Amino acid sequence: MQQRRDRVQWVYAAKSNRELEERYDEWAGEYDRDLREEFEWVAPRVTVELFAKYVAPDARILDAGVGTGLVGECLIEAGYQDLHGIDLSVGMLDAARRKSIYRELRQMTLGEPLDFADDTFDAVISVGVFTTGHAPARAFDELVRITRNDGFILFSLKTELHAQGFGRYLDDLETAGRWSLVERSGRYRPMPKGEPEVEHQVWTYRVRS
Repeated sequence: MQQRRDRVQWVYAAKSNRELEERYDEWAGEYDRDLREEFEWVAPRVTVELFAKYVAPDARILDAGVGTGLVGECLIEAGYQDLHGIDLSVGMLDAARRKSIYRELRQMTLGEPLDFADDTFDAVISVGVFTTGHAPARAFDELVRITRNDGFILFSLKTELHAQGFGRYLDDLETAGRWSLVERSGRYRPMPKGEPEVEHQVWTYRVRS
């Protein structure tokens, strides 16, 4: 295992989904503590505050890239209850399961076909997943498919990645009539202690299917 401050870069350096899964499995036991103490990770709270502007408390929600359930904890605090989650790491899913806040947790990989029917969810939230070496832009196709018409998809995106291909993909989905942009947050620092140079934005889209 890497030194605590080095673990974010360690997972960014994974060369495949399998290696990424293994690294998150290894990190799962100390993940919450590391993000809290070493990085002061604020992205879940920032994203859920925006999520609550658009999504009703009784919505059926998918946490896409659930990790250990840090987003779920914020959703529960905000009054949401019908929470479902997916992640590629069994270790992370086990950590999230111990928190007893999700109705269902399943192993799936963003960027691959998802084992849900069309229009399954009222809303999707994804925090810290569309970043270096993680979920690819093509993952949005499946997230749109499994979200009902007029449902919402909110996600954080590392700002520099928008100009490196993500932005074009997001725009193409809008041009194709798959979704429409509702709000783009200002830039903020999701890890103000550990990586203060990193900036994210939160994107809010309404599905048009």
